[in-house]
Amino acid sequence: MKTSLDTSKIGKTDISVTRIGMGGAPLGGLDSKTARDTLEYAYAQGIRYFDTAPLYGSGLSEIHNGGFLSTLKRTDFVLSSKVGRLIIPGQDIPFNYTKEGILRSIDESLTRLNLDSIDIVLIHDPDDHYSSALTEAFPTLAKLREEGVIKAIGAGMNQWEMLRRFAEDADFDCFLVAGRYTLLDHSALQELMPLCLEKDISLILGGPYNSGILASDLDSKSTYFYDPSPLEVIKRAKKIKQVCDRHQVPLKAAAIQFGLMHPSVAATIPGPRSPEEIKDNIAMALIQIAPDLWRELKQEGLIHQDCPE
Repeated sequence: MKTSLDTSKIGKTDISVTRIGMGGAPLGGLDSKTARDTLEYAYAQGIRYFDTAPLYGSGLSEIHNGGFLSTLKRTDFVLSSKVGRLIIPGQDIPFNYTKEGILRSIDESLTRLNLDSIDIVLIHDPDDHYSSALTEAFPTLAKLREEGVIKAIGAGMNQWEMLRRFAEDADFDCFLVAGRYTLLDHSALQELMPLCLEKDISLILGGPYNSGILASDLDSKSTYFYDPSPLEVIKRAKKIKQVCDRHQVPLKAAAIQFGLMHPSVAATIPGPRSPEEIKDNIAMALIQIAPDLWRELKQEGLIHQDCPE
């Protein structure tokens, strides 16, 4: 397996991202100094792929990212942000996948980022808006890609089913899928991931720790998809940890490396809240894991037989 700071190409583009990127959702809840320290540390450790969105902290994540990234040479990092939600002061953030909404969203993101380009633009959470995402948002982004304004088009979602439909119906470069190919959830494995390989669509994995449980002490306070972890999920995670313990591998190391072994996956983007969390993520990604661990997890029925080793 490639190491965390090796790079992988995004689809058929010339974009290469570090295998460990920086998920930007937590930055939306951080103060300026902590966010800046975290971004600077990520870059110092070799991370060159940064993801953000207008939705994260109502634009604050983009502002924090831009405050640091705008000081760098533009070719020294890859940035993804998202479209489909417009920030209107004093109002809930509405969905908008129209041509006008997409163009406005990109313009406003560039202002918050203090940059003149975004490498990868992802259609954000169009769960109830498939038609407008496909017939309005995608053609708008495709024109920008053709003109060289953006380099890649993707969609970012917490489900895999609609991403499969997008893969069948349009020329996407990548998908960001959160929490659907992890040690605890293999739901993207059999239908989305083979199709992405066939279509040369790269996957970016969000939520490699399933919002916390796989980076926790596996107690009743852990979270799974941002809710309290169900007892049966905790029990399964503990069984996985027992196998990891027998192989002297931290559960967190297995969690962050699991997704990266699949050939459709270009990167995984945990969302750190501090330099310390970045340091730990990278350390976990660099631990050597023998294939025997994955084989035992399969023998115990804890991961799917088709998961790559």
